[in-house]
Amino acid sequence: MTAMQTSDAYKVNSLTHLDTADPVHGRVTWDPWRSIWNASMLSAAIVMGPILFSWDGFVVFLVISAVTLCAGHSVGFHRRLIHRSFGCSKWLERTLVWFGTAVGMGGPLWTTRLHDSRDWAQRQPDCHAFLRHQRTFWIDGLLYLHGTLKLENPPGFDPGPGISDDPFYRFLDRTWMLHQVPIGLVLYWFGGWSWVIWGICVRVAACTTMHWFISYFAHTRGPQDWIVDGAVIQAHNVPSMAIPTMGESWHSNHHAFPSSARHGLYPGQIDFGWNFVCVLEWMGLVWDVKVPANLPPRTGITPVTDRAMSVAARGQAELSEGSA
Repeated sequence: MTAMQTSDAYKVNSLTHLDTADPVHGRVTWDPWRSIWNASMLSAAIVMGPILFSWDGFVVFLVISAVTLCAGHSVGFHRRLIHRSFGCSKWLERTLVWFGTAVGMGGPLWTTRLHDSRDWAQRQPDCHAFLRHQRTFWIDGLLYLHGTLKLENPPGFDPGPGISDDPFYRFLDRTWMLHQVPIGLVLYWFGGWSWVIWGICVRVAACTTMHWFISYFAHTRGPQDWIVDGAVIQAHNVPSMAIPTMGESWHSNHHAFPSSARHGLYPGQIDFGWNFVCVLEWMGLVWDVKVPANLPPRTGITPVTDRAMSVAARGQAELSEGSA
C-alpha cells in the first residue's frame, strides 16, 4: 500500500518515536545557508526592486507567485504531500511538488519535516517558546527566517514509501535553491533584469516573509470556529490573507480537519487552493478528495461557533458533546 492509503486522517503521519520525543527542551540556532538565502533575496528585492521596477515585471511577479503558491505550496506540498488530502498520479504529484519547490522556501522533505514537527509539538500540552511565538513580532520573524529549532529529543522522521524513498524528492531537497536558475534564465530571455528581479528576488522574499507572517498570526490571534482540546497552541483564521495564501490562512479550520482538501469551509471564505483541487477533480486528474463531511468524526475538537458543526461529518456532534 502507498503512504496515502495507510495514512491516518488526524495523525501526524511522518513522525516516529513520539513516545520518547520532547517538544519543550531545545535551542534555536543560526541556519547559515537558509539565512544567507533569505537575506540575499530580501536585500535584492529592497535595493533592486524599485530601481528595476516595470509594470510587466510586476505582472510576472504576481503570476509566478500565484502559480507556485497555489499549485505548488498550497496544493502540492501541503494538501497532497503532507496531508494526503486527495489521490493523484505520481506524475501529477511530482509536478505539483516541483512548483512547491519553485516557491523558494525549501525542498519537499525538509518542508514536510518542519511542518509535521511544528504540528505535533503545538498539539501537546506544552512546547518550546519558539513554536509558541512568544517573542516580539520582529524578533519572531528574525528567528523564523534565519534560525532553526534543535530539540534535545526530537521525533524521528519517516514520511513513508513513495515520499522518503523518491529520488526526485531527494534531488529537490538537495538542490531547491538552484531551481530558481532555469526560471531566471527564461525570465531574462523574455524580459531582461526587471523580470529576473521581480520574478525571482521580490517573489521569493515576499513568499518567505508572508509564510512567517501567516504562521505568526494564525497561531496567536484571530477568529476561530474550532479549538483542539489540550493543545498548547490554538489556530486562528486570518481573513485578510486568504487570497495571497490561496486559502491557507483559514487555519482554525485546518487544525480541526487537517486532512481536508478544503480549508475555507464556510460561506465567504475564499480558498483558491480548494478551487484548484476542484478543477483537477473535474478534469479527472485527482480523486478521493477529502472534506470534513466525508472524513471520520474526530475526537478532541470542540466547536466554538454556531456554524462550526454545519460542515462536519455525521456523528461529530456526539463526539464534541462528549468531550465538552
